[in-house]
Amino acid sequence: MRKLVYYIAVSLDGYIAGPGGEYDFYPGDDAYAAWMGQRFPETIPTHIRAMLGVQDAPNKTFDTVLMGRGTYEIDTAVTNPYAHLKQYVVSSTLEQADPAITLVRSDPIGLVRELKQQDGLDIYLCGGGKLAGELLPEIDQLIIKSYPVIAGAGIPMIDGDFQPTGFTPAERESFDCGVFVTWYSRK
Repeated sequence: MRKLVYYIAVSLDGYIAGPGGEYDFYPGDDAYAAWMGQRFPETIPTHIRAMLGVQDAPNKTFDTVLMGRGTYEIDTAVTNPYAHLKQYVVSSTLEQADPAITLVRSDPIGLVRELKQQDGLDIYLCGGGKLAGELLPEIDQLIIKSYPVIAGAGIPMIDGDFQPTGFTPAERESFDCGVFVTWYSRK
């Protein structure tokens, strides 16, 4: 069965973006960027894949992406951010999306359960915090890119009801720029 995987960058204080959706404060270096392009090429948006040399890289882990409206609208000039994946945007307020994207107005848990039953690679939960909070019962794995920076305020990694959910660390990579990538499996 396919898994729902929340693959996300997070600050030391638990924010995935600043109050205005900023994410450019996360440090990195060439070695880390190369690793991401090699390990998870499909998580790189289509419009920057050529710049990073992964335009022809096959999908290795994910073939489907699920995102909330805020994540979808990070760059309003980009209306089809993951053209190399099957895309779903969960929003009850978005008027319309690019024709290549399936707009989901309600029941994201039902959608995820249906997607998990289909053949294919895993499902990439791209963001944001509110959607992750709503989908927490269905998240099978976390891949957290932890950056050595305090944001102070912003969009939390999980924004939802109090529901303690156990995960077990399974793997960890570290990089000279101070980033740790940790895989967690649901207990």
